[in-house]
Amino acid sequence: MIKASVVGATGYTGLELIKILTRHPRVKISSLTTRSEEPVSLDKLIPSLPKNHGLKLETFSLVKVASNSDVIFLALPHTQAMDVAYDCYKAGKIVIDLSADFRIKEAKLYEVWYGHKHSKKELLGDAVYGLPEAYRGQIKKSQLIANPGCYATSILLGLKPALESRLVDTDSIVVDSKSGVSGAGKKLSETTAFCNVDENFSAYKVNQHQHTPEVEASLAKFAGKKVSFTFVPHLLPIDRGILSTIYLKKKKGISAKKIRQAFTQAYESEPFVRVRPEGTFPSVKDVAHTNFCDIGIWAHERSDRVIVISAIDNLLKGASGQAVQNMNIRCGFPEAMGLV
Repeated sequence: MIKASVVGATGYTGLELIKILTRHPRVKISSLTTRSEEPVSLDKLIPSLPKNHGLKLETFSLVKVASNSDVIFLALPHTQAMDVAYDCYKAGKIVIDLSADFRIKEAKLYEVWYGHKHSKKELLGDAVYGLPEAYRGQIKKSQLIANPGCYATSILLGLKPALESRLVDTDSIVVDSKSGVSGAGKKLSETTAFCNVDENFSAYKVNQHQHTPEVEASLAKFAGKKVSFTFVPHLLPIDRGILSTIYLKKKKGISAKKIRQAFTQAYESEPFVRVRPEGTFPSVKDVAHTNFCDIGIWAHERSDRVIVISAIDNLLKGASGQAVQNMNIRCGFPEAMGLV
């Protein structure tokens, strides 16, 4: 049994973490912290919690959290997690950071995309990017795991087999992604207000979304060379889920069968990636409230085009579920424990 804390427990990802950890057979929740100065009722935030759960929300105290935890999940906003991560890491704890603060290895690149100086750049080299399907071996040994972005997860899982197998061109990748409103977090904004989202559909941050550099870094590792891509995210009038449609071009002489085989072989032993049978494609409802990534592939001999469609729950495989998957890997538990 390990002790786990959630710092920033009242956001969407923090609440999802609590739900998962309360049913995890090898975890005891030791601390749940909030930045709010006002009292917050956990039972009102998560009415589904079991009776007499004994959990309470407290103001963050490094001494208390570090002394009572083996694993610390940071569900804090980007730019606000790095200092807490540093302190917890230096206290010898396993830190799983759900913010973007340690996903990008170059401090200057982080500062360009997030508009904030990185105060703990000395830890960037220690952090491991927490995409299990790509970096499982490194995750097993890491004390600082940078949980991937939700868009990044859907894109990278949809591209990894094709790039690693050298089956597609790397200069014509187009990604069209749609996300539910919870991806923007709980902070109020005009863009995510009900009257603007309901009965609406819109693109935003066209080819300049902040997940771009973390995606490019992994794509370069998959392909063995620098890869750029066109990325257009959209806001759907739904509460959760991401659907990414990825447009690729086959290399000359590559068969459609070989494309499909690359995906089925790459993911046949992965517990949370499901490749759909030929001619079928996922929807966000297929993966909602799960840690699965479902992938459908269109490839045909008469065309040089390949279309890959991936679907995830942005709050689970795109955030909290993947964080617990990383914890399971790091702590030597069965990877799907608490998640299925």
